[in-house]
Amino acid sequence: MKKIMQEWEILKENLPESIYVLVYEGKIELMRAVIIGATGSPYHDGLFFFDLAFPSTNPDQPPQVSYHAHGLRLNPNLYESGRVCFSLLNTWSGGRNELWDPSSSTVLQVLVSLQGLVLNEEPFYNEPHYATKKENKYITSMSKAYTKEAFVSSCKMMQYLMQSPPKNFEGFVVDHFRKRTGVIRAACKAYLKGDANVGYYGIG
Repeated sequence: MKKIMQEWEILKENLPESIYVLVYEGKIELMRAVIIGATGSPYHDGLFFFDLAFPSTNPDQPPQVSYHAHGLRLNPNLYESGRVCFSLLNTWSGGRNELWDPSSSTVLQVLVSLQGLVLNEEPFYNEPHYATKKENKYITSMSKAYTKEAFVSSCKMMQYLMQSPPKNFEGFVVDHFRKRTGVIRAACKAYLKGDANVGYYGIG
């Protein structure tokens, strides 16, 4: 419990404006987080919800994280089932400095990493098999195609969230999409014209 309270203090002091976290009343070992897709990525302006649970073995083990997928696979690390495959969560292999470290790793680090390293500009290269082949023209074309599909899936996710927002985030979802409607519509129009560079990534 002491470690969980420390995690909360870190979140209160350091959460970026693009990540929001809500704790369940009476169950501080559970929390729900929403990450706003970063500018410059196919996830820009999308909302991505994650549920986190601290295991009894915390901090020796990382929090258990599940993703609100709505049946969509819009990233190599985020499965339709809600599974999050990521080294920092010990759900994927990685170097010693990439795995959960009980002495230094935090929930804040997990959330910021999900935003910056998973929901990134070129998610295709999250697959280790392709990460070292960025100079290959065929692989590059595959990456561009994947990015376009990720954008389409992100738009579908927006629709699902507007139709059925997660509990306790209803007002947040409505307010977010009301403010960003113009930008999202402009991005969709540019995408339909086939201008991906100007379309989604060039609109702030």
